[in-house]
Amino acid sequence: MIVGGGSAGWMAAATLIKCFPKKSITLVESPNIPTVGVGESTIGGIRNWLKLLDIEDKDFFSFTDASYKLSIKFTDFYKKGESFHYPFGLPNLDGNQADLNDWWFKKILNPKTPYSDYADCLYPQMAYINQHKFSKNENYDIPYNFKLDSAVHFDATKFALWLRDHYCIPKGVKHIKEDVNTIEQDEKGIVSLNKKYKADLFVDCTGFKSLLLGQTLKEEFISYSNLLPNNSAWATKIPYKNKKKELVAYTNCTAYNNGWIWNIPLWSRIGTGYVYSDKFIDDDNALKEFQKYLGRKDLEFKKIKMRVGIHKRLWVKNVVAVGLSSGFIEPLESNGLFTVHQFLIHLVRNLQRDNISQLDRDTYTYGCRTEFDAMAEFVALHYALSHRDDTEYWRSNLNKQWSETLIDRKPVLIKGIDKAIDNRTFNYHHNFEGGLHCIAAGMHWAPTDVHTIKSLNVNLEQYHLDDERKRAINHLDNKKRLWNDAIKNSPTLYDYLLDNYYK
Repeated sequence: MIVGGGSAGWMAAATLIKCFPKKSITLVESPNIPTVGVGESTIGGIRNWLKLLDIEDKDFFSFTDASYKLSIKFTDFYKKGESFHYPFGLPNLDGNQADLNDWWFKKILNPKTPYSDYADCLYPQMAYINQHKFSKNENYDIPYNFKLDSAVHFDATKFALWLRDHYCIPKGVKHIKEDVNTIEQDEKGIVSLNKKYKADLFVDCTGFKSLLLGQTLKEEFISYSNLLPNNSAWATKIPYKNKKKELVAYTNCTAYNNGWIWNIPLWSRIGTGYVYSDKFIDDDNALKEFQKYLGRKDLEFKKIKMRVGIHKRLWVKNVVAVGLSSGFIEPLESNGLFTVHQFLIHLVRNLQRDNISQLDRDTYTYGCRTEFDAMAEFVALHYALSHRDDTEYWRSNLNKQWSETLIDRKPVLIKGIDKAIDNRTFNYHHNFEGGLHCIAAGMHWAPTDVHTIKSLNVNLEQYHLDDERKRAINHLDNKKRLWNDAIKNSPTLYDYLLDNYYK
């Protein structure tokens, strides 16, 4: 029995009915409690989940106001006036014959090279973004795999409804609209809801209130406020002024006075919101800042208070939590829906055997919290690497000690922030997997530099700026030119969506 609807509840129902079609699966949700409904942006992992469920883009696109996403753009995060992209997928390294540091050598030899050039040289899909074009690259005009390295923007509320009506209920999920007024329990966990609805397993998808895991079973919640600065948001929807120009294939995140502002272009309108910390600005003044940024007050604004952190255990007795009821980081890097489908995959893996052991429960917690911590520290690095100091909020981030282990030298399993610093300090490289190397480029956090090269070149000959290295740098520029030339005849994103989904 899944308790709670919304995107988490119906994604859970869809996953379970797909993977366990012979099980009896029921979703109960209140007809009176609205969902958060602002999770409109996804990242590349959504492709794996959609593939698991055999869902094609054409199945849900027109119903959910969807569009395509190839990257995340960060504006004013390092300092005002600079922007950079984090495209999806792995960088193009020509079969690993090239090196991420080739671009940094290019920067050393040509200091005026903008940091935004990093993504342009390493990610073929940036040709689409920079020319305001779009294609699924079915003819492989550029070395880019759309099926693996893309994501979607959609209306999360509509997506939940599509899953309900077009996927879950037709496959046999039972749907009950009813408030949960009583929860009966014993030493084994939840016995029933409203003294009549019983199940072997209850999946808590009740949002921030965490009705089953948190409120009923009293599972400890671990706050991440020491790591993540934001806990509030104002969200709204705005119409297009120039749709063909503003409908872009990326989410834009703009650092602002006391947080940052998201901009998510759907087919018919734009979703936007101001994420901030109420430690530095109250809700009313945050709304005024947001309205000033937008240049209008005549919109419907929704206030969201975020519970930032995660429960210590995510599967207790016969209750397992998915979505906001388990934990939340913040909207940066579109991680809300990411944790939903990743946690569901962990759940499915641990439901393979007929009986559930404590090891199965703990393995679910371990897998989910490991991914959650990695994402939380990745998000935190966006603030840690910033050099903005124009408000108290940004000065607080600038002067914050982000990892005590860097100072006290405790032996730890190196991960997250510590791992990134260890790679940069001793390996003179950023990891090519994941997006940190893109964020690092945008934040001017070079893995190597001319002084390091000079001090180490006796022992590390591969760092010499010799003719071979210069050829590698020229190869970066040649690839960029080839990619840009190859997609010149591609349609705009607007025209592609219109022709394929919305005509």
